[in-house]
Amino acid sequence: MKVEKLSVKNFIRCAACGAVLTSAVFLLVLYLTTRNLYLVFYGLILTAALFLWGTVFLCYFQRKLTLFTDNLCRTLDDMMNSTARPQTDYEAETILARISFRLERLYHVMQQNRAVTAKEKSELQSLVSDISHQTKTPIANLKMLNETLLTRFVSEEQRREFLQASESQIEKLDFLIQAMVKTSRLETGVITLEKKYTRIGETLVTAINGVLASMEKKQIELSVECPEDLLVCHDSRWTSEALFNLLDNAVKYTPDGGSIHVTVQNWEMYLKIDVADSGRGIPENQQAAIFKRFYREESVHDVEGIGIGLYLAREIITMQGGYIAVSSHAGKGSTFSVFLPQR
Repeated sequence: MKVEKLSVKNFIRCAACGAVLTSAVFLLVLYLTTRNLYLVFYGLILTAALFLWGTVFLCYFQRKLTLFTDNLCRTLDDMMNSTARPQTDYEAETILARISFRLERLYHVMQQNRAVTAKEKSELQSLVSDISHQTKTPIANLKMLNETLLTRFVSEEQRREFLQASESQIEKLDFLIQAMVKTSRLETGVITLEKKYTRIGETLVTAINGVLASMEKKQIELSVECPEDLLVCHDSRWTSEALFNLLDNAVKYTPDGGSIHVTVQNWEMYLKIDVADSGRGIPENQQAAIFKRFYREESVHDVEGIGIGLYLAREIITMQGGYIAVSSHAGKGSTFSVFLPQR
């Protein structure tokens, strides 16, 4: 069965037909009850006047409704195209003003969603660009080494050197990809931290174990001051990742025979973890930029790294409600302070 939609014109036609039918029935009943033609005549005039007034009102109502619908559709089109915001009269108390107020709220929500989407798209493009840029060097080196081994005659000693160089590039590429994966997961919200009360000492030991080999190679002395059985609400796995990045950074920029000192202090609102080294230090004008992704000072390009460790450390600590501060002077070492909330 086909159901016809009730438009404004159909509504006016139905109303007019209903008014005419009602008027005819009314006049017929009036004549049958009174038998007075003059009274029926006056009733007919009154009915015609009412019918005329009703017709004018319905036409006016149709015009106003059409204008309102056109303005509403135009406003919605502008909102979807982000070309204009709804105009709202905050002092008016009409239905149109109420609808316009809600449309303005909807417009702001849509604009915020567009801004978030544009930011995420920009960050994704930046991440893809960074990945492409950072992987070019090790891949190019691997291609060159492989081509040399395939096309040229080399001695056994040279072959071993080439293979060691290839292994170094593969490890660098693997480290880079792992860092990229961790960064992308953090930025896209794939990783959710699970905070629970855990001994901070165990987390710190896990982080230190990751740098013991490189410390022994450079003969760096390590000292740790941490209260025993100190429980703190944190994500042990990712916090150890952040601390490892700070320790690894300290090992890289501390000369052979230097020292690293780790101190844990239990404050009332925060737990403070200091990682102090006797390295080259960081100039004051560069301390605000060291936590940026892939940022590296021009004077340290001879040190292995891609400039992502401090960025990851800050993101992990920030996601847990904490923050990282740095205190450093050129030539006098650096101290990175991690602040984790107690609750």
